[in-house]
Amino acid sequence: MPVPVVTVLLPARNAAGTVARAVESLLEGTLRELRVLAVDDGSTDGTRAVLEGLAARDARVEVLDGGGRGLVAALNLALERATSPYVARMDADDEALPRRLEASVAALDAEPDLAGVGTGVELFREDQPVSPSLQAYAAWLNGLTSAERLYRERFIESPVCHPSVCLRRDAVVAAGGWRHGYFPEDYALWLELMDRGQGMRNLPEVLLRWRDSSQRLTWTDPRYAVRRFTWTKARYLVRGRGPLADGRPCTVWGSGPSGKTLTRFLREEGAEVERFVDVHPRKVGTRLQGIPVVSPEELGPPGRGHLLVCVGVRWAREEIRVDLASRGWVEGRDFTCAA
Repeated sequence: MPVPVVTVLLPARNAAGTVARAVESLLEGTLRELRVLAVDDGSTDGTRAVLEGLAARDARVEVLDGGGRGLVAALNLALERATSPYVARMDADDEALPRRLEASVAALDAEPDLAGVGTGVELFREDQPVSPSLQAYAAWLNGLTSAERLYRERFIESPVCHPSVCLRRDAVVAAGGWRHGYFPEDYALWLELMDRGQGMRNLPEVLLRWRDSSQRLTWTDPRYAVRRFTWTKARYLVRGRGPLADGRPCTVWGSGPSGKTLTRFLREEGAEVERFVDVHPRKVGTRLQGIPVVSPEELGPPGRGHLLVCVGVRWAREEIRVDLASRGWVEGRDFTCAA
């Protein structure tokens, strides 16, 4: 077997109906020097037999026993066994397009400042149409094709599709691998890597068919609830290279549920939130969590502190960006979009 350039970490639990196609799509790809570490994480169906059959036919596949300890433990088990310079992710129900690994490795070879790359994704679902909100999320992901834009928008949502990513193994190990906790492990890893000064971006080419289903952890595991993403954002907004790490007070534009939740977590992290900004006339002039609510006209010029735009509606966020830029506010320096 050739020495692998990239090792694919592929946890699987009760995925007998889909895992063969997931693995085969990798093996059929244009990059031949790969290794697939498939972790059977406590399956009770025929997943283990399917994986062992694949390993018997192709020496590039190795089956590991995850013991049913969960996704993070399975990923770190495979990471410990990987010896290649790059590690890639794959889920047991997705499908890699032929150039996925070749294009990802080429990008990392050419751009040494990158810790990892994701790819463009194509959503699919067999039982019903993919939801418009998930389609909009995929379209946003597919547009984050420069490290600068992805870094700028890292606090809006998780900016990389986890099963599409290819990473430098040394960078992941130095960051502590995937971490256990009551938070989304993939988003925390992306923020940790960028907080260490390493870039990430998504390749513009669609190279992963990303399955949506009612069984996805995104929908079923409380670690991926919106509040846990918001908690994760707050930690990295305040710490390390975050825009609030210098102790400046901040203003939160948006006093709806997203803004109020983020504010609570920011204050728990020691940040000073001095104002909310809102366009609703019944909110302006009131106080929320003891913090005054002002109108956009009362915001004033940049320089007083850092502004967090916590408005989740995409068209509204873009209007706010345009308005702030027209008043001399610079994104990244004076304000950060955080929803």
